[in-house]
Amino acid sequence: MIPFSILDLSTVAEGYSVADSLKQTGKMAVEAEALDYKRYWLAEHHGMKGIASSATSVILANIGAATKTIRIGAGGVMLPNHAPLVIAEQFGTLAELYPNRVDLGLGRAPGTDMNTAQALRRSLHGSVDQYPQDIKELQAYFSNEEQPVIAVPGQGTQVPLWLLGSSLYSAELAANFGLPYSFASHFAPDHLQQALRVYKETYRPSEKNPKPYSMAGMMVVLADTQAEADYLFTSVQQKFMQMRTGGNTRFPAPVDSMEGRWTLADKQMVNHVLTYALVGTKDSVKDKLTKFIAMTDIDELIVSMPIYNADARSHSLKLLAELRSSL
Repeated sequence: MIPFSILDLSTVAEGYSVADSLKQTGKMAVEAEALDYKRYWLAEHHGMKGIASSATSVILANIGAATKTIRIGAGGVMLPNHAPLVIAEQFGTLAELYPNRVDLGLGRAPGTDMNTAQALRRSLHGSVDQYPQDIKELQAYFSNEEQPVIAVPGQGTQVPLWLLGSSLYSAELAANFGLPYSFASHFAPDHLQQALRVYKETYRPSEKNPKPYSMAGMMVVLADTQAEADYLFTSVQQKFMQMRTGGNTRFPAPVDSMEGRWTLADKQMVNHVLTYALVGTKDSVKDKLTKFIAMTDIDELIVSMPIYNADARSHSLKLLAELRSSL
């Protein structure tokens, strides 16, 4: 069976603090390592009351100290928000602290609203258009080659880069650079199969990556009964509905029913966004999971577990590991 990995946003739930969220992230990373998940990635977001992973490299340093073998990394850093040198220094530092364990996934969206993006203090004008050049600059900082400007730490660490995305552009760019590629199908199902096909068919082998390597995302909520999983899943359903209307809240507690809480348009939008979500018991989702892996022909699966209760999230993590072992 292909490797399974974890994508975490350090979700801040209603009634809990940011400190609580960060503690749970560390705890979950330790559990994921014990259950033989391959990677534990954090995603960069800014200005969102329900997400505490804005200082991605700082949290990764904490996770690295709490674990021993699991790969840690960004899924991803939104490179247009930053000078490549700063990211090279941050992840070069992580690579020196935790050798052969650090990944750097890159995205080109701001991961926030435009006002917050402006407050990040990197010019918005042309920054997205400079994305390919920024990737090349970052690669140079991690290489052994002497540069006019060097990253210390960073130089010679050879931190593995991934490109992340939900479009044909990101697939084509990853193929052109000869880099591993992860598609964000856990919240952007459109173009999944087409993007993976473009990536594999147009892939240009590189020295570090002679063959294409693809990963795709799924949201997973597993429980001992279907009713319990459906109940837990209402948290993320509420969250996506709030995001549709511009709401900025902490991660909602689950509710007994979504009826009366959303319009038909809301329901259709949320169901579409979460097309590939696995919600149920090990037995009830097994067929959907198997078909997804076969349909995409991915090399690795990365999952997020948007579950309000920390104990229920830990149980879901364990159930998915058991399901993986049975495939």
